Amino acid sequence: MTKTLKAMLAATALAGMLPVAAGAEGDVGLGIEKIGLAVPNLQADFFNQIKLGVENYAASLGIEVITVDAKGDTATQVSQVQDLMTQGIDAFIYIPAGAAAAAVPTRLARAEGIPVINVDREPDGEPGDTVIYGENVMSSYEVCSSIIERAGGSGKMVIIHGQKGTTPEVQRFEGCKMAIDENPGVELVAQQWTQMWSPDEGFSIGQNMLQANPDIKMIFGQADGIAMGAAKAVEAAGLSDQIVVGGYDGDVAALESLARCDTPFVVTATQSTQAMGVLAVNSAIAASKGASVPARQIPNAVLTDCDNAAQFVEKHP
Repeated sequence: MTKTLKAMLAATALAGMLPVAAGAEGDVGLGIEKIGLAVPNLQADFFNQIKLGVENYAASLGIEVITVDAKGDTATQVSQVQDLMTQGIDAFIYIPAGAAAAAVPTRLARAEGIPVINVDREPDGEPGDTVIYGENVMSSYEVCSSIIERAGGSGKMVIIHGQKGTTPEVQRFEGCKMAIDENPGVELVAQQWTQMWSPDEGFSIGQNMLQANPDIKMIFGQADGIAMGAAKAVEAAGLSDQIVVGGYDGDVAALESLARCDTPFVVTATQSTQAMGVLAVNSAIAASKGASVPARQIPNAVLTDCDNAAQFVEKHP
């Protein structure tokens, strides 16, 4: 890794540790009683972890949270957010269900004078008061550097993307591509996008990629669900000794799999998902008071493999 990249990683880690003031006078819960939380798909552990962070922390402050699940459908999410606006929420924590129409919920909340905290994904052209997402670029660089190293520094690689055009999909490709570009012996031979970031999609796409490229050595799934599905496809094809698989997020099931260290899925980046939920609530409180919050808040993600996964299984950040 270059000195510049190391410096960037260190700076990002430090930035991720900086707290956000809850309010100008430190009166954490005063002035906010109800938060609306819109999530894309609660079938995904990543979004469930953020939900837990928001709801548990808000409950400790006596703040009610109304959570709606779009089940991966943008139109459903817009309708749900329209309903939230009628329920007297004081702040809105929003994870877009997709790139299409992602700006609409932010616009709806702003029209009602409600602060908007974006998490994980930033609506194009319609930012909230702040956006909170994991450090996608450098963390994906680390994951892809790791699988390239484990594969001997050369060979064919495929990428199974998340939902096209979303913030994490774009940034995670950017980071992985940096690692690929540093290793001229690596050839990116195939890419495909998912709609739901799901294990089923990872398995199906992984099977198709293996049939087209039976000599690949590396797979990067842009989320752990995708990566674990792809790893099952590798196992089904009898290629576990040939291919290494990397993921992203630090989902509970993925961490448990890494702790066992018994599949081709060998590395991920563990995001501080519950901490992101706490940060979202504190930011909502601050914004509702008119306090200044940073435009972007980017907690670091930790490279996780068989050696350190157990600590995150015991206590997820």
